[in-house]
Amino acid sequence: MSLIKSSLARKYVMALSGLFLVIFLLLHVTINLASVLSPDFFNEASHFMGYNPLIQFLMQPILIIGVIVHFVMGFVLEIQNKKARGIGYVKYNGSANAPWVSRNMIYSGLVVLAFLALHFYDFWVHEMAYKYVEANPEDPTRYYHETVEKFAPIWRTVLYVIAFVLLGLHLWHGFASSFQSMGVNNKYTPNIKRCAKTFAVVVPLLFAFIAIYHHLNPITH
Repeated sequence: MSLIKSSLARKYVMALSGLFLVIFLLLHVTINLASVLSPDFFNEASHFMGYNPLIQFLMQPILIIGVIVHFVMGFVLEIQNKKARGIGYVKYNGSANAPWVSRNMIYSGLVVLAFLALHFYDFWVHEMAYKYVEANPEDPTRYYHETVEKFAPIWRTVLYVIAFVLLGLHLWHGFASSFQSMGVNNKYTPNIKRCAKTFAVVVPLLFAFIAIYHHLNPITH
């Protein structure tokens, strides 16, 4: 615990938890994209994820812990930075020293956190209720229909798209800076940063496309 109390250790924990969540985002967008390209494969993949004991009782708790650790460390570092600035920081001209995204990571992070709460409510809570509260039998074909139905209301689709835009802004600075926080600085650094920026644009755009696609293509049978 004493290690986590140091500023450098907090940055390492923040960066590593962020990279872990980036891996989850990549897996998540890949499976979700299957709902556009192949509903049958999406059903199969979702059923496997929903009933595989390793994923349910090991990976899922690790993911939840990763989310909590990442955002808690973000708040801790933000508070630490504000204390370090002190009263003399009132005259600080942030726009002259850092881009808007990096100066407002805490706000984009809060919106992303609120989006995660909505997402957990829409899908994870529903899944837990379906399996453990209502004790329904397994239905490997239900996932595609349930996903499309979630995006039928325009307000939910708009909320998701806005959240994906903020997610992109959060990743734009956070993904690239995570390598810097871990001391990665070599000849590959420019390429790593370019890949991180590309990821920050492409993945949120794919998520937004999936949401809009399902809103515009409701199930009619």
